[in-house]
Amino acid sequence: MAPGVTPMGRLTGLGLGLGAVAAGALAGVLSRAHATAPETDETYEHVPTHETVVVAEDGTVLHVEVDEPDEPDEPAGDTAIGRPSIVISHGYTLSTKAWIFVRRRLVAAGYRVVLWDQRGHGRSGPGARDSYRIETLGRDLKSVIDATCPEATFALVGHSMGGMTQMGLARLYPTLVRERCVAVAFVATSSGGEGELRVQLGDLLGRAAQRVGPFALAPLTGRQEAVEQARRLARQAEDFFTYRYSFHSPVPPSLLRYAADIIMSTPIEVMHGFLRTLSEHDERQALATFAGIEALVINGADDLMTPPRHSEEIVRLLPGAEHVVVTDAGHLIMLEYPELVTDQILEMLDRAERHADGTPRGRRREVTDLGHSRATLRREQQVRRREQQARRREQVARATEEVGRKARKVRSVTTPITSARSGKDRRES
Repeated sequence: MAPGVTPMGRLTGLGLGLGAVAAGALAGVLSRAHATAPETDETYEHVPTHETVVVAEDGTVLHVEVDEPDEPDEPAGDTAIGRPSIVISHGYTLSTKAWIFVRRRLVAAGYRVVLWDQRGHGRSGPGARDSYRIETLGRDLKSVIDATCPEATFALVGHSMGGMTQMGLARLYPTLVRERCVAVAFVATSSGGEGELRVQLGDLLGRAAQRVGPFALAPLTGRQEAVEQARRLARQAEDFFTYRYSFHSPVPPSLLRYAADIIMSTPIEVMHGFLRTLSEHDERQALATFAGIEALVINGADDLMTPPRHSEEIVRLLPGAEHVVVTDAGHLIMLEYPELVTDQILEMLDRAERHADGTPRGRRREVTDLGHSRATLRREQQVRRREQQARRREQVARATEEVGRKARKVRSVTTPITSARSGKDRRES
């Protein structure tokens, strides 16, 4: 035995080692518990045409990026013949990076695209603790529109908390929305109300998660360094949970890591600050402001954060909206199916342009069930998932066997120590 190491210390070390073995084995299982797809030619770097800073009403600094098309139709202020600017608002714990694929396609289609980081997210400054409310975000969006689209028409696109931000804007500034907003897209979001929203923990935890979530994060506020250290030790589990609550179809490993890095770069204080307002917000009445405006409601059929019933409620309150449900899609649908989401946004803008002359739209509630373009791919995915499940069961069995083997080794080590201690006790007595 090493000098200075007591039998109890040795046992403790062995116990910790055994725990590490078990944790490592389980981490290995978690790391393979999500479906991966081959890497693509997509890159994760984007240089906007220009960046700017917008100062919110309360002095918070908001980071804004603008993508200009190569040959813009008209200056941004010309609402008569120029295309509307598309103003995109990201979701909770995300940033402008979450729209990297869609923004490229929209600007390539000839649209001017404005994106911004919500307060406390991405490159924007943090707000006061009591400013993390949907109402404040609505005011922030108004500041961004005033700075980037003065007197011009615009289309709104918002994902998750970004969609709620658009509802907050409509409640606070109904005249602005009715006079200048030509189209609005609500992507994987919720109008809230009656405690129906489950923020970031999904329906698996329900109302208890709403109540406990803010308190669970509270002890971590001000300890970002500890959180970052824990992240480095738990990358595999982080990938597992990112996949589970963000995607549903196979995605490239690089995309999974890209999404996880965006989410986990959000400061703990900001995560904690927004949780309660997201759980309690109710913007159902604000949706009436968008009546008569071309609207798109799109979500994934397998979204655990904002399941389809949230979109169905928006469509019920905004019956003129087009409702698109994407099969085999999770919460980060704009990263999982960027081409499909872009196509739906462009079709919405085309409809808005056709009705710009006052042609009546009529009331409609159209639900389109969209999925992969190739049915064979779904079958291949099902086969792949079954194979992965079988492999996971084998891995769990091997991990269990390994833990048992280590436990037996620990018992074989502790037995001589216990016997020796008993003999000593007898001699002393």
